Amino acid sequence: MATSQKLEEHFLTCTICTDVFDNPCTLVCYHTFCRKCVVNYTKTKPEAISAKSLLCPFCIKMTKVSEPGRPVEEWADDVKPSFVIQGLLDSFGPGSRDTTNCTCCHAEGETTPASVWCSVCDETLCDRCARMHKRFPSTRHHDVLDLSGEVNIARKRKVMCSEHKDECVKFLCKDCKKVTCQTCCVIYHRKCESVVTLESELPALKSKLLFDKENIRQKQILIEKKVDTVKSNVMTEKDRYVQMESKIKSSGRKARETITLKANELLDKLKEISERHIEQLNADIKSGEISVQMYRQQAELIDQTLQSECDMDVYEMYQGCDAGDVEDVGHTDLKEKGRIARITLRQDSDKLSRAVDDLQLGEIDVLYDSDILVVLQSQNNVVHLTESGQFVRNLLTAGDGVDHPHGVCADGRGHVYVCELFSGNINVFTCSDTK
Repeated sequence: MATSQKLEEHFLTCTICTDVFDNPCTLVCYHTFCRKCVVNYTKTKPEAISAKSLLCPFCIKMTKVSEPGRPVEEWADDVKPSFVIQGLLDSFGPGSRDTTNCTCCHAEGETTPASVWCSVCDETLCDRCARMHKRFPSTRHHDVLDLSGEVNIARKRKVMCSEHKDECVKFLCKDCKKVTCQTCCVIYHRKCESVVTLESELPALKSKLLFDKENIRQKQILIEKKVDTVKSNVMTEKDRYVQMESKIKSSGRKARETITLKANELLDKLKEISERHIEQLNADIKSGEISVQMYRQQAELIDQTLQSECDMDVYEMYQGCDAGDVEDVGHTDLKEKGRIARITLRQDSDKLSRAVDDLQLGEIDVLYDSDILVVLQSQNNVVHLTESGQFVRNLLTAGDGVDHPHGVCADGRGHVYVCELFSGNINVFTCSDTK
């Protein structure tokens, strides 16, 4: 009871009326409501009426109705509940079957523990009623289930006709591929050639469902194998990408080392020439300072001579200056062979940019499956294909007995590849570039 109550409160309650679902319908957004609740809500929204859709009160998403020409009250009739919701309602809802007491005895006002359940009659029976059940010719062959162990019998869901509300859907028109009630059969399907009871058609329907289930299972297995293969490829490709990343970093490191080496060579040359230039300039400064000192001494000597009372001293100084001795004192030839006049750095920015742009560390080639043209070659034939991957593997495997079947692949960019099947693996080699 606690489990049933929790399910009703959390999963089987309509958020509009806050009651347990009554004739539920699940919209395209997977939200479930009572039919009457979602219809009444839709009728209050003009935008939903104009769009001929049921409006979800929770997420405001619209669900297109199958027959918009019908009255709004009938728009939700064809919207079915999800299997999960319906299953929970059948098993734990307020209308779920009580398997503890006999249904027949309960109708007579008695309470008798049930021992079996008839799947055809959808009734629980005590031992006495079960014996009577076996005696009637119409029920003696019904399948019954022993209730001695723990069992949970779901209620049989009765689907009512959308037009004739008081009649259950029990017939199937194979011509129209539509389930109907008895009145609909009389009114709308009188001329149909194949109208059968839904119950009689259940074995064929179940057989078809089993066949579909097997097909789905095979597809599931195939997809699982593909997923496993892709997972394996993911690990392989990750390793390859790590190797490619290492190569790119190595190429970049080598390029940077080369640039650094050239820069260091240029710096060393600049240092050597600049030191020699600075040395020459410092020598010039030293020589000039010596000359200035000697000229200063000569000027002081002339001042002393001018202050002298000896006429001969003045005359001798005059003769010395007139002969150019004063000008030549401390004079050195600053013009030496191979002297550096100026150092400049000549850079060609455009050439440097072009060199950087032309620097190639490698190219990333992407081979797309849809771009591949495979030419399968065998002993005496050539077959053109436009697929690759597993399909190519299958075709290469069936290579007319060739030891190593191979093919030629060309992508949309003109790159040509050679494919070879060896030990169950397709090896791809770059052959040439047609561009």
